[in-house]
Amino acid sequence: MPDQNPPADHSRRRFLRDTAVTAVGSAAVIASPAALSATEPAAPAIVTSERLRPQFPGGIMSGDVTRDSAMVWARADRNARMLVEYSTSENFSNPIRIAGPTALAREDYTARVDLRGLPAGQRVYYRVRFQNLVHESALSEPLTGSLMVPASMQGQARDVTFAFSGDEAGQGWGINEQWGGYRVYESMRRFRPDFFIHSGDQIYADGPIQAEVKLDDGTLWRNVVTEAKSKVAQTLDDYRGNFAYNMLDASKRRFAAEVPFLVQWDDHEVRNNWYPGQQIGAAEKRYDERNIDVLAARARQAMFEHNPFRIDSADPFRIYRAFQHGPLLDVFMLDERSYRGRNSPNRQKGGHDADFLGPGQMRWIKQALLRSRATWKLIASDMPLSIVVPDLNPDVPKGTFEAWANADNGKPSGRELEVAELLRFIKQHDIKNVVWVTADVHYASATHYAPERAQFTDFKPFWEFVGGPINAGTFGPGEIDRTFGPDVRFVSIPADMKQNRSPADLLQFFGIGKIDAKTRTLTVTLHNTDGREIYKVELPPEQA
Repeated sequence: MPDQNPPADHSRRRFLRDTAVTAVGSAAVIASPAALSATEPAAPAIVTSERLRPQFPGGIMSGDVTRDSAMVWARADRNARMLVEYSTSENFSNPIRIAGPTALAREDYTARVDLRGLPAGQRVYYRVRFQNLVHESALSEPLTGSLMVPASMQGQARDVTFAFSGDEAGQGWGINEQWGGYRVYESMRRFRPDFFIHSGDQIYADGPIQAEVKLDDGTLWRNVVTEAKSKVAQTLDDYRGNFAYNMLDASKRRFAAEVPFLVQWDDHEVRNNWYPGQQIGAAEKRYDERNIDVLAARARQAMFEHNPFRIDSADPFRIYRAFQHGPLLDVFMLDERSYRGRNSPNRQKGGHDADFLGPGQMRWIKQALLRSRATWKLIASDMPLSIVVPDLNPDVPKGTFEAWANADNGKPSGRELEVAELLRFIKQHDIKNVVWVTADVHYASATHYAPERAQFTDFKPFWEFVGGPINAGTFGPGEIDRTFGPDVRFVSIPADMKQNRSPADLLQFFGIGKIDAKTRTLTVTLHNTDGREIYKVELPPEQA
């Protein structure tokens, strides 16, 4: 086992060689000896006023962890310097210290640091402070978090645990502190996952939140309310306020400090069922800005600012990306919004309107799967494959579909052509152990796909698991399209359920995946609000 606490001089030399510090919207810079010494723990001068000390209105987060790196994110309440130290020791012996970027108003006071050269297969503890730019002795109280660094591909495999879910603060169900806030986050935290896949709908930018909602039993659901959540989001500050709202929840902040996030977006980060080039119709009365591309640009900026994204300097708008978690698992995060064609009856025989991933992302996912040497390949899709999702917005024609499936149960057409293309590629290249996880539909399910049940048969059998909602109305179950031979093995809600059930009904859901390092078996379990297991399946790996 490598030394848990390497000598400080060696750690600093390695840091100077390998670690870059990245600010939101800024180019990466290499930490210098001056930057290191700037955060040495000297006795600070007396701070004459508590108001000079920066505050953390949204806690801290980590994310985009892979191999030997991780992003650490925080948000201040004013212009301030982000200071980070980290160590493999919980008591922060021999820490590496970084004078990070400045959190500025132009990025909503958010900042992030890219930790590089992290020790494979070890837990890393990190501590964040903000420093007043004028009164340098005025420091915030420190916030402490931790993250698990994946095992190396060459090293000994270790068990991997991950969580997945989506759909947060939808349908007017916001943070109810009397009820325990976003309880799913606390339930997931107890499993101590190595990372969490947020499958989209991180916010409901189109869903205002009122102070009180009357429940069926006559009691009141009481929400925390903010100005940003009092209306649909249209300005950049509106979208920022939606992301900031969810970080007011104590359970989410606690979870985010302990579990790295891998995030993608779906529709409600912008507006229900949006697609590029859309003009919001006259039947939708709530919007002054009708150009969806303008709204999407503002939403994307806010999402990047308020998440621990590692921005790709070669493609700074890119959301799809991959993460290696040692020899057992690779994760592929898709973007099913940025490149799709318009929502339609979804029966095209080809062309741009049939795009869902788009040609560039399709080439990327094929090559990424082909290069993967991990036992399991986990595709995180923000929308399910066979659950039919109609577009019911008031400004679109009836018979319009939002997701992959088009409800015809026949040969692939429309967006299903991309599913067929990818599944065929996986079979042709004998890519083993591909599993899909998703959210969007506000209930949980487990579905097995097999060619002997399908209209399209040129693929290997696989599983898809649906989680969510985290804290939103419960809906469903949805109609199933039979094109790819789905066998729905489990659904978390009754077929005749009242729609938009509140979180108080405990019908909020998440999934946990565990890969055993010895057997390489993937066990997937689905859980309700308080963590009770409601479904379990063990998937042995297909052998080479």
